[in-house]
Amino acid sequence: MAVLSIVLAVLAVALGGVMKGAIGAGVPIIAAPALTMVFGVQTAVAILVVPNLLSNVWQAWTYRDKALSRRFLVLFAGGGMLGVILGTYLLASLPQETLSLMVAFAVLGYIALRVTKPDWVLGRAQAEKYSGVAGTMGGLLQGATGISAPASITYLNAMRLPREAFIGTVSIFFVAMTAIQIPALWSVGIMTGERLVMGFAALGIVFVFMPLGTWLGRRTSPKVFDMTMLVVLGVIAAKILIEALF
Repeated sequence: MAVLSIVLAVLAVALGGVMKGAIGAGVPIIAAPALTMVFGVQTAVAILVVPNLLSNVWQAWTYRDKALSRRFLVLFAGGGMLGVILGTYLLASLPQETLSLMVAFAVLGYIALRVTKPDWVLGRAQAEKYSGVAGTMGGLLQGATGISAPASITYLNAMRLPREAFIGTVSIFFVAMTAIQIPALWSVGIMTGERLVMGFAALGIVFVFMPLGTWLGRRTSPKVFDMTMLVVLGVIAAKILIEALF
């Protein structure tokens, strides 16, 4: 594997760690498309399960008192658990090119929603009513592409939650979803010992850079992180599309 590809993978995971510390999400959003370019979708998804699970366990515990109601969490996370099982079997059965296109379109969908609906606000009662559906869609995307953000993050952002409530809620969602995703990946042969080791290596990088993100998140406007993330994602999605189509 080219040295440049390894450097790209490490930088993507590091940037994901910074974003995770700053806003409570970012490892899959940033790292999954980049790792898809380097390793392919199946390997990228398998690598990111470990850092996704363990980094969220820490944040879920830290912000557990700030998360949304138990009813919302049960519906949202329960939907995510169901969706990730369905998505994992899509991951195991679809061609690599199709999966790459799904990753690219999931990223572009996330960007489009953030750009075109920046002021969309979802009321708490309405949000709870459809939380199971949103969670299931997020889980389906997570299982098939490694990125749940177009459904899960966008849904929570629309509720305009305080930073601590957002981090606590989304972390619990990710913990529930990835706890199911790991055995699902094993069952279809996608998770291997080598990919598990690579996942723990990625976890180390995430933990090194999360404190930097936390520090920056308390001192920098969230708009700066949003714009940086959207630009990086746009470039990555474009590259995946070009490679998959041409």
